[in-house]
Amino acid sequence: MGSDERAIVTDRLELRAITLPIFEAVWSGDRVEFERLMQASLPKAWPNRALIERAFTASPERIRADPEGRLWGDRLMITRSDPPRCIGSVVFHGKPDESGLVEVGYGLDDGSQGQGLATEAVRAAIEWAVAQPGVRVVSATTFPLHIPSIRVLEKCGMHRAGFRDHELLGDLLVFELHCRKG
Repeated sequence: MGSDERAIVTDRLELRAITLPIFEAVWSGDRVEFERLMQASLPKAWPNRALIERAFTASPERIRADPEGRLWGDRLMITRSDPPRCIGSVVFHGKPDESGLVEVGYGLDDGSQGQGLATEAVRAAIEWAVAQPGVRVVSATTFPLHIPSIRVLEKCGMHRAGFRDHELLGDLLVFELHCRKG
């Protein structure tokens, strides 16, 4: 398997860093190049434009101008079983802001849901994030009726912090985890 020294390894997953070449392969829909770079297969439905635009909220130009800042902490979920498969991603929407806030989001292939894999990946990514300099708060949003997502965030130690209005999506439930750093 194509290990990455920046990967986060859990019991069942390897969370591999999303680099600019990986982003470019995904953005352009180049499945062959993505699978070559990751040494893992993609779900049949990936990459598709809707998933890509949800995962990469910044414009391609912003990502290309500052890949290290915009792709900060972003990881793909790769199964550790043979053959390795890419089953989802955990992304942070960029490096910490001035107040130390990072926002985490994640997505999982439909066929991999309900097995605790999202919780395993998100928990590991959050643990990584809170260990990074400058991170004070990890935030996440989900729909108020999206019970599986709410459970994932709660199992990862996040607490309900209120609501945020989104111009297209409506009310989103906000979760936060405040870091205890000395």
